[in-house]
Amino acid sequence: MLRFLTAGESHGPVLTGILEGMPAGLPLAPDDLDRELLRRQQGYGSGGRMQIERDHARVTGGVMAGRTTGGPISLLIENRDWKNWAEKDITPLTTPRPGHADLTGAIKYGYGDLRLALERSSARETAVRVAVGAICKRLLAEFGIVVGGYVTEIGGVVAALPEPPDYLARFAAAEQSEVRCPDPGASARIEAAIRQVKIDKDTLGGVVEVVALNLPPGLGSHVHYDRRLTGRLAAAACSVQSIKGVEIGPAFENARKRGTEVHDWIALDGEQITRRSNRAGGLEGGMTTGQPLIVRAAMKPISTTLTPLETVDLARGEPGQTVYERSDFCATPRAVPVLEAMIAFVLADALLEKLGGDSLDELRPRFEALRQGRLSDLPMHDQPWRFGYDEWL
Repeated sequence: MLRFLTAGESHGPVLTGILEGMPAGLPLAPDDLDRELLRRQQGYGSGGRMQIERDHARVTGGVMAGRTTGGPISLLIENRDWKNWAEKDITPLTTPRPGHADLTGAIKYGYGDLRLALERSSARETAVRVAVGAICKRLLAEFGIVVGGYVTEIGGVVAALPEPPDYLARFAAAEQSEVRCPDPGASARIEAAIRQVKIDKDTLGGVVEVVALNLPPGLGSHVHYDRRLTGRLAAAACSVQSIKGVEIGPAFENARKRGTEVHDWIALDGEQITRRSNRAGGLEGGMTTGQPLIVRAAMKPISTTLTPLETVDLARGEPGQTVYERSDFCATPRAVPVLEAMIAFVLADALLEKLGGDSLDELRPRFEALRQGRLSDLPMHDQPWRFGYDEWL
């Protein structure tokens, strides 16, 4: 239902995005996008680039008189750093950085200079993703769905988060933290770890948790592999630069337990079918359960380090060392709004897939008519029956 494209380079004049499939009639204002773009620029451990940019999304199509038209939405974000490169002779880059797209990009496309891979693979591209995700968040908000995120771990410092979780409180507390961690004590230790890694001329990674609240049950599907939300969410999260692992809920912890300790028992509260826990992370069989949807993403340390790494100089055919390219010391806090954006995109797509319709006015009554996991929503025939394939054979 939804799809988007991004274009542009890290130090090119603009970043461009096109979002297709957004229904007509969605109210949209510049601050809806710019607020999320500002969040992406904030975070302790970011590099000097964020002191240059002042990201603002210009909508150049698909939104008229403050509402979406149903046509493709086109976006432009200017790179202020472009003017520092426009008249500059580019120094050849021939020493690929381990962990980056430099070498693999050159092998795939036959580049004669590694900067061609660097410019497009850079996480600068995520500015457009955040703008696209902001539009998707705005759509989800029309139906009471909230997507938020926070850091749970950086550099081995793990947040202590109270249970049962109050996710709205976690979201709010994370936005008050320089490292987007809702645990004040862990935030202070994480900041100290980042300060130390700057001194050590190194980088740190971490873990981000993104949660979606108030989702209806039944988004996604079990009938095709590419319709399962589990796979769609994991692919979206792993498409973000430096994300190397994803789990739904406490998946790896669950893998170390027995089934009777893992699965969320089903209970009845009046007519409402409920769960006694949410160890499935809000998904069963690739479909939402109606409980909070929890996606956890592991981000490796940024591959550009002030301390040179061993590599090969491709131009000279001999061992060499990496050349430092301005970057973050820890990008995990800034990854939170990027991951939120990608999760919001997948969920908005799944919601539109479920509801159909070309306008917000068509979507609303269909949303209200969705089954909600009540006994009255699930009448059972309770009679023996047969597959019936024999009459077709």
